[in-house]
Amino acid sequence: MSQVRVQSSAEAIRAGAKAIRRRNIEIVHAAGLGHIGGDLSAADILATLYFGVLSVDPEHPDDPERDRYIQSKGHASGVLYTTLAAAGFFPDALLDTYMGDGSPLNGHPDRKKVPGVETNTGPLGHGLPVAVGTAIAAKLDGSPRRTFVLCGDGEMQEGSNWEAIMAAGHRGLDNLVAIVDRNRLQQGARTEDTNALDPLDAKFAAFGWAVRSVDGNDVDALLETFAAVPFAAGRPSCVIASTIKGRGVSFIEDRVEWHHKVPNAEQTAQALEELA
Repeated sequence: MSQVRVQSSAEAIRAGAKAIRRRNIEIVHAAGLGHIGGDLSAADILATLYFGVLSVDPEHPDDPERDRYIQSKGHASGVLYTTLAAAGFFPDALLDTYMGDGSPLNGHPDRKKVPGVETNTGPLGHGLPVAVGTAIAAKLDGSPRRTFVLCGDGEMQEGSNWEAIMAAGHRGLDNLVAIVDRNRLQQGARTEDTNALDPLDAKFAAFGWAVRSVDGNDVDALLETFAAVPFAAGRPSCVIASTIKGRGVSFIEDRVEWHHKVPNAEQTAQALEELA
């Protein structure tokens, strides 16, 4: 089985998350495209997973016994690509082609073009159902491999997700971990003004999941939470990760217009200074 790629400390993972945010700012500014708010909210989650939790090997990205990470909120491709590059799945220089003509680093991840991408995502409500399928496959194979899937909270309004949640609970998929990036903002509005989700924890629990809530921008808390999965034998695990959209950049934090706004040169310089 692939070896877990663990940094020596939570401090190192925090430093990695900061570097991921900086690189993310650079590539979105250069491309003139991206979803920077949701990228930044999820950076601590991805850094923790790739440097402290997942059993993956960038030298062998197709190892059949690897853990699976699926990014259902596929529009946040910037943070996925910067994390994969930081983890060694492809050279950092490739990030400079982000969203460019002919680049494999599309606005939505493509598993046929980018090492480490498990499934194509973009249309919301697709990643979690695929994750349920990979978890079922692991059970059928008698394999210890696990599946982690990151969903946006606005994405939880999609009916396909709730069909998948019900199926996972019914099948007792305790090798499945769903993480909800609960930044409470979606395109154009707050989630609770669009279609209220709370009590989200009780809704997952009603479908047979074991649920924990955590500060999704706190690496220590994330490490402790992921170390405890599965939270209950015979039940899939749900992590409701409360985050701040645009985390780390003062003028982006918790601002709905930064769902897909692009920083200009002055704003980029300020953001990089704040993340220094």
